[in-house]
Amino acid sequence: MKIYTKTGDAGQTSLIGGTRVPKFHLRIETYGTVDELNSYIGLVGCQDIETHHQKLLKEIQDRLFTIGASLAADPEKSKMKIPDLHDADVTLLETEIDAINESLPPLKHFVLPGGNSVVAYCHLARCVCRRAERLTVELAENSFVDERVTVYLNRLSDYLFVLARKLNLDFGTEENIWIPRV
Repeated sequence: MKIYTKTGDAGQTSLIGGTRVPKFHLRIETYGTVDELNSYIGLVGCQDIETHHQKLLKEIQDRLFTIGASLAADPEKSKMKIPDLHDADVTLLETEIDAINESLPPLKHFVLPGGNSVVAYCHLARCVCRRAERLTVELAENSFVDERVTVYLNRLSDYLFVLARKLNLDFGTEENIWIPRV
């Protein structure tokens, strides 16, 4: 398979289904941001963290590929069978969030990103996830988007937040809290 096709040299690309759109099209921006998020998830997953977290992050990467394929398809023209996102995918994140949260001290302040590099990577991923969610919501205003995609991204950003807190705890790093000046 050739890596370069030259079909995008003029600033156009194809959606699944064959529709040609400009590379700045909202659908392209949306699944591109999901791809960026997937890269950050990969960065977090290859750090020296518990195997359980690494395995779940790999599962999340797989779901993000599913989401990316869904977003890359022209809902009007694609005949390709795209893998589905399931309610169980959201439930898995919620279960993990609840389990992690039980091991954390109560949240009494806003948390600033940081503490150590791994935690900072989690916060970067969380921010990209929020951007992907915002773009998905915008895309859904004018085009079909499976509503589970938005729900999944919303829950994933929550998971990344509690994972960041858990990793601070695991590494014995003090949480970077925000204390507003009065």
